[in-house]
Amino acid sequence: MGRRSGFEGFIRATARAMAAAERERQREIRTQQTRMRQAERQQRMTLAQLQRDTRAAEKQAKAEYLASRQEETDDLNADLQERIEELQGILAHTLSRDDRIDFAALRPSEVFEAFQPPPELAPGQAPRPPHIPPPSGLGKLIPGAAKRHEAAVEKAATEHQACVSRFNQAETAKRAQFAKLKADYDQRKQLFDADIQRRNAEVDEFQTAYRSKEPGAVVAYNEMVLARSEYPTEGFPQKFRVAYLPDSAELVVEYDLPQVQVVPQELEYRYVKTKDSIESKARKPAEIKQLYQDVVASITLRTLHELFEADQVDSLALVTLNGMVDAHDPASGREVRVAVVSVRAPKAEFLELRLEKVDKIACLRNLGAQVSNRPDELQAVKPIVEFDMVDKRFIEQGDALAGLEARPNLLDLTPAEFEVLVSNLFGQMGLDTKLTRSSRDGGVDAVAFDTRPVLGGKVVIQAKRYRDTVGVSAVRDLYGTMLNEGANKGILVCTSGYGPDAYSFSKDKPIELIDGGGLLYLLREHAGVLARIVV
Repeated sequence: MGRRSGFEGFIRATARAMAAAERERQREIRTQQTRMRQAERQQRMTLAQLQRDTRAAEKQAKAEYLASRQEETDDLNADLQERIEELQGILAHTLSRDDRIDFAALRPSEVFEAFQPPPELAPGQAPRPPHIPPPSGLGKLIPGAAKRHEAAVEKAATEHQACVSRFNQAETAKRAQFAKLKADYDQRKQLFDADIQRRNAEVDEFQTAYRSKEPGAVVAYNEMVLARSEYPTEGFPQKFRVAYLPDSAELVVEYDLPQVQVVPQELEYRYVKTKDSIESKARKPAEIKQLYQDVVASITLRTLHELFEADQVDSLALVTLNGMVDAHDPASGREVRVAVVSVRAPKAEFLELRLEKVDKIACLRNLGAQVSNRPDELQAVKPIVEFDMVDKRFIEQGDALAGLEARPNLLDLTPAEFEVLVSNLFGQMGLDTKLTRSSRDGGVDAVAFDTRPVLGGKVVIQAKRYRDTVGVSAVRDLYGTMLNEGANKGILVCTSGYGPDAYSFSKDKPIELIDGGGLLYLLREHAGVLARIVV
C-alpha cells in the first residue's frame, strides 16, 4: 500500500512535469508564431512604407519635372517679352542719351607701363672684410700665437679680396643687363609716345576739320554717330552710307533696315503636359505688320534725332534719309533692295518735336515722308532723292586726268545748249518734252507729258543754271507755273543746290528738286553724258 502510494505520486509528478513541459512547448510555439507574425507584419509595413516612399518620390520627381518644363516655358515667354520691349523701345532708348561725339574721348587713354627691372638686377651689398680677433689673455703666452694670428689675417684678407672681385664682376654683369633692358624699354616707350602723339594729332586735325565744316570731316563725324548707336544685336544690320552737300548743309543717309523677321513670329509659348512638349502660338499677321511698321518708323526718327542732336557746329540744316531693306522677293526668289521709308527733315522743325509723345507714323508723314503701308511685304516707296544722285560733281580718286577735261562743264554751256541738254535728258527718261521760250535768267522752261496711264499727266520743268544755292522763291515760282499750266507735277533742276526753305516749301507739294549732283547722275545714267560742274 505504501509502495502504491509512492508510485502514484511519481506518476502524478511525472504527468505534471510532462504537462508543464507541453505547456512550455506550446508557449514556445505560440511565441515563435507571434514573432513570425510580428516579423511578417513588420515586413509588410516596411514594404508598404517603401512603396509609399517610392510613390512619393516618383510624385515629387514628376512634380519637379513639370515645374522645370513650366520654368523653361516661362523663360521662353520672358525672352519673347524682352524682345518685344526692345523693339518698342528703340526710339525711347536714344532720348535719354547724349549723341554728341566727345573729341576728348577719342584720344588714346593707354598708359605705358612703368619700368620694372627684375629683382635680381638690384644692386647687391659688397662683402665686408672679416675681423680676426688677436689672441688675448693666456692665449698670448702660447708659443707661435702671434704668427698664427698674422697668417689667419693674411688668409682672410686674400679670401675677402677674391670675394670682392667676384662681387664686382657680378655687379658689372647686372649693370650691363640692366642697361640693355632700360634701353629696350626707352625705345618701346619712345615708339608708344610717338604713336600717342600721332593719334592725338589726328584727333586734333579731325576736330579742326569738323569745326570748319569740311565735307569729309562732317561725313566721318556723322558716320561715327551712327556707328556707335546701340541696337539689339540680332537682325539689325546697322549698315549705312552717308554723303554731305555743303551748299545746302544737307546730309543724305542711306540706312539699311532690318527685315520683317526681326519681329518675333511667336505670340507666346505654353507647356502641354499630355504631350510633354512646349508649343508656340503664332502672332497674328496684322500685329506683325504693326510692330514692323513701328520698328521702321522708330529707326527713322531715332537716326534723325541722333544726327541732329550730335550736330555740334550747325553743319546740318537738313537730313534726308532713305530706309532700305535687303530681302528676297517672295514672288521671284531674287534678291531685292527696296526703300520702305524716305524723309527729308529740316533741323529747326525736327528739334521742336517731342519724340517721347509722338505717333511715329503720323510724325513722319507730317514731315513729308514717304512711308510704305506694307513694309512687311516689301511695298516700296519712291526715295525723295536717290543716294547715288548725291553730288557727283567731284572727281573720285582714280579718275584719269584726261577724262576730267574731256567732260563738258555745264556752267560753260550757253542757255540754248543747256536747254537742249535738259530737254533731251527728260526725253531719255520717257517724257514727251516740248521746249518753251527761254527765261531771262538763262534757265529753260519746258512742258512735258508723262504718258503713263493713271500716274501720268502734264509736267512743268524749270532749270536754273546757278552757281549759288537756289532759294525758296524759285520753288514758289515753279509752283505758280504749275497752277497756271494745270500741271500734275513740277520739276526744278539746278546746277548748284537748294536751301532748307526750298525743301520745306516743296515737301507737301508734287514738286521734285534735282540739284547739281543729281543732274550729273541722271545725265550719266539716262543720257550717257559724262559732265561736270566747275565754278
